[in-house]
Amino acid sequence: MPETKPELHRFPEATELPLIHYRGAIAPEGKAEGRAAAKTFEQLFARNGWPGAWRNGIYPYHHFHATAHEVLGIAAGHASVRFGGEGGPVVEVGAGDVVVIPAGVAHCNLGSSPDLLVVGAYPGGRGPDLNKGTPADHPEARAKLKKVALPEADPVFGTDGPLIRHWGAKGG
Repeated sequence: MPETKPELHRFPEATELPLIHYRGAIAPEGKAEGRAAAKTFEQLFARNGWPGAWRNGIYPYHHFHATAHEVLGIAAGHASVRFGGEGGPVVEVGAGDVVVIPAGVAHCNLGSSPDLLVVGAYPGGRGPDLNKGTPADHPEARAKLKKVALPEADPVFGTDGPLIRHWGAKGG
């Protein structure tokens, strides 16, 4: 799979790690083929150390995870997602895109197509917590955020992918 240059978004109030957005990480499938794209994402993420994927959408309220980083693969449809809380940027995501969200970065679905299908996973198969709002709303989450380990691999490109270059040393 050829590596694409990611879009980076920074949220210094939550983390030093940038959110990474790969546009067209996989070839988008047709509407009827969303399940095939979902399977492709599940296999890709698992192969790169992000197993135990789920299928659903993106919650329509600001939420974040203080105990795990998250990857979202857009298997079908499209959505407008606000990252970083009320004042954060709105990012358009569509079929074939992947977004890697550092622990602590809030995200909220502002609107999506009816066929939106998202595959999500966490490094090492960790289970996340779920916090509404942003880390500023949950001071106790800051301590948890500092303990989240870096993944050993980029969920799309593996051990030498952009995530490793942008997030720093593996596993530490």
